[in-house]
Amino acid sequence: MTTQAPPGTRLHINWRKWDGGPHWVHDVVYLGRDEWGAWFGQRPGWRSHRPGRDTLLKASCVMLLPDPEPGSDHGAEWLLTVNAPPQRTRIYIDIAWDVRWDGAEPTAIDMDLDVVRRTDARGVYIDDEDEWEEHRVEYGYPLHVVNRLEKITPEIRDRVIAREAPFNEETTHPWFEVLAQLDL
Repeated sequence: MTTQAPPGTRLHINWRKWDGGPHWVHDVVYLGRDEWGAWFGQRPGWRSHRPGRDTLLKASCVMLLPDPEPGSDHGAEWLLTVNAPPQRTRIYIDIAWDVRWDGAEPTAIDMDLDVVRRTDARGVYIDDEDEWEEHRVEYGYPLHVVNRLEKITPEIRDRVIAREAPFNEETTHPWFEVLAQLDL
């Protein structure tokens, strides 16, 4: 994947639904790359919005747009968000399709499923399985996409439970430091 901006560049991560309809837009800053892919950050007060919902962040977060699997004919299949304390949702992984730099900004197709790690009793779980089932039919997700995402979602959940890289503090903490040091 080719990075399209120098570190410190403000841009957006643009999500859409399978049918091309608009979804989340996150105001972010590009932080840099490591072995896992491209990292972005958001600071408190920055905006994330979608039709029907507009939020301002209360705590910083960093996001990882991973490099796609070698030999993949599409972009990556998930996007990781790690929220700083005091947020109880510490990790939120959007299962996606074709996550990539598209021109000047990253884009992704939201595929409903999410892997979440919270600091409360809920722990780690897969979210929005009901929405996944509904949209599989409504949007007509291709079988190869369904099979692939149903395979990787529990694998990612298990990696989050095990706190494997890049889903661990050792990998994400340095990116919070990069975000804090930027003069924005």
